[in-house]
Amino acid sequence: MNKIAMSKMKKLMMLTSLLAMLITVASLATLPQAAGQAASWQQISIPPLPSFKPQQPKRIELANGMVIFLQEDHELPLIDTSARIRGGSVNVPAGKTGLVDIYGEVWRTGGTKTQTGDQLDDFLEVRAAKVETGGGPDSTSISFSCLKGDLDDVFKAFVDVLRNPEFRADKIDIAQKELFDAISRRNDDVGEIAQRESVKLAYGPNNPYARDAEYATVAAVTRQDLIDWHAKYIHPNNIILGISGDFDSAAMEARLRAAFDAWPKGAAIPRKNEIKYSPAPAGNYLVNKDDVNQSTIHMLGLGITRDNPDYYAINVFNEAFGGGFSSRLFNDIRTKRGLAYGVGGGIGSNFGHPGILQVSIGTKSGTTIEAIQAATEDINNLATQPITDDEIQRAKDAILNAFIFRLDSPDKILAERMTYEYYGYPPDWLDKFQAEIKKVTASDVNRVAAKYMHRDQMAVLVVGNSKEFDKPLSSVGPVKNIDIAIPPPPAEKGQEQNGQGQNGKEQNGASKSAASNTEGKALAEKVASAMGGLPKLKSIKSLHVTIAESDSGAPPSPVDVFLAFPDRMHVEVETPQGKLTIVVSPDAAFMNMAGMGSRSMPPAQKTEMLSQLQHDLIYIAQHADDPSFTFTAAGTEKIGDVDAAILDIDGAVPWVRWYIDPKTGYVLREKYKAMAQSGPFEGETNLADWRPVEGLTMPFKHQNEQNGKETSNAEVKKIELNPALDPKLFSKPAEDTGEKQAPGH
Repeated sequence: MNKIAMSKMKKLMMLTSLLAMLITVASLATLPQAAGQAASWQQISIPPLPSFKPQQPKRIELANGMVIFLQEDHELPLIDTSARIRGGSVNVPAGKTGLVDIYGEVWRTGGTKTQTGDQLDDFLEVRAAKVETGGGPDSTSISFSCLKGDLDDVFKAFVDVLRNPEFRADKIDIAQKELFDAISRRNDDVGEIAQRESVKLAYGPNNPYARDAEYATVAAVTRQDLIDWHAKYIHPNNIILGISGDFDSAAMEARLRAAFDAWPKGAAIPRKNEIKYSPAPAGNYLVNKDDVNQSTIHMLGLGITRDNPDYYAINVFNEAFGGGFSSRLFNDIRTKRGLAYGVGGGIGSNFGHPGILQVSIGTKSGTTIEAIQAATEDINNLATQPITDDEIQRAKDAILNAFIFRLDSPDKILAERMTYEYYGYPPDWLDKFQAEIKKVTASDVNRVAAKYMHRDQMAVLVVGNSKEFDKPLSSVGPVKNIDIAIPPPPAEKGQEQNGQGQNGKEQNGASKSAASNTEGKALAEKVASAMGGLPKLKSIKSLHVTIAESDSGAPPSPVDVFLAFPDRMHVEVETPQGKLTIVVSPDAAFMNMAGMGSRSMPPAQKTEMLSQLQHDLIYIAQHADDPSFTFTAAGTEKIGDVDAAILDIDGAVPWVRWYIDPKTGYVLREKYKAMAQSGPFEGETNLADWRPVEGLTMPFKHQNEQNGKETSNAEVKKIELNPALDPKLFSKPAEDTGEKQAPGH
């Protein structure tokens, strides 16, 4: 058959198939409706949900007060155990915030008295098992998971970690540095900022649930603090232990009694913490972020605890008002008005402390005020447009249909029962949930709405770029700006003068610089003389330095540095990805990568860069006779073959230490404190190869270290004194748009 014939045959077959389909559809349309068949899906009879009777764990209480729950589950040959222990971060003094985070990590990584954490890792890895520890606001925890056949070995390791932790110093150091890193990055994410500041507004800035770990509070935590915490809180009468998996309950009970019956009681920890809640006054609170084009809005108040009689009605209200795609907030603000890509909220609740009443909106900067006004209307309309019976029924259906998935496995049921035990809720609290939801009426829902949802009592937090708002935030009421700058780390011991911290400040922020001593002034003058004398130094207003810098054995990269004293710096670095430009001045601080646009520096990083500019050798030396600078001789130290004189410099500049050759007056080494993305570090620069340049003498080789490890080497190729610098070098290009936040603090 030729190609033309084949093509005709295919078309004929397609037409035949289409005709057959049309005939079938037509014949179906003429069939009579079967007896009892619903004409619409709305007429389909939906049977009630079957009763929910989850398998309850067995509760055992030992004579020493330890509570144990056993939940058999023979589906897989696995055993999972978790213990919840009274005492959490809310019990930590404010000056050591972060202690529980460090404790929760080092409890496990620090190992025990018989084996290190690394040895324990190896022991567990070959068994595909794990032992984990952690800390939270209300409690700390320890858990293990293993195959049934490895229970004997893993259980022994679990008990050893529980009873005999060692808290080794090297692991504490790692945990602290991880927290430093988290602190340095906490302003990188808008959502994290909004959540953190929302808690402070809802609970009060001094509330233990609202505290943030800072460099100073983390640095204050010692090994003895962890030992003392363990001794105070880890007692059997403060522990609730739950085990689920493939075991026989009688045999498991015998094992646990053998392990824990003889453990003596300790001091009891109160079940509830007496904490004061001080919600922020109604008004508008702004975190200005000029590097974003969207606003995150949280309308806030204090919520309830779950033992509140209104809890069930609030559940239904929350679902109807702001709980999902069919809620009022979503249908109005997103679907009808198109103002938000995310919106929702309600009256929050927790077991042990009040939740947060919150309405959250994410919108573009240009509709910020419109979105706030829309949410205000929806909240106020609750008084004149109550939640309807249809809305309530949809909300109930959503809650009840989803309820089973919260508790669809024995281990989830066990965790729920342990929570009730921990917070003192009745054992049948879960059992009556469905019945209580079904009993909620329209009157109940609208009563709790009127009782708790008061727009005029809410604090409104906005995280966004106020320059791009559709109207000033003040158009909807008074505004208070929130400062999210990260406090710098304190100076370490040995680098303080008369109780001072870094920058010649006392820890409370008051200026109290130590006075220069005679020997210190003489050393400063000697350095100034060796570099070319004070008149020459003071004549220098700007610099252009070309450097070849290398790190980790990589080929040197050309770097151009332009300095305008005292507070302007422009750096250009050639990288494999293109030219990177870094600019710092009082008016602008940003990074620019060729072809990628600019990224603004966070305020803390800008401050850090400006402080390092003030460590410049020329800048300090030209102030050798400035009374606002302090020059304090602090003994000697061997640098190579030289007994170097130590000079501490403070006062008007951040602290820096010089090691000076007493014969030549050259600075051989400088030490200082600085901040990187991973947290604070001790910096050190070794200086060598001093050469004359236009009447000035400068070091041409710089070897840099951080915390004792070499990071880079720089060789000066050219120094130009007092070049004419274009002011545009220190300004952000006008055409830059859509910039992002620079990585950093």
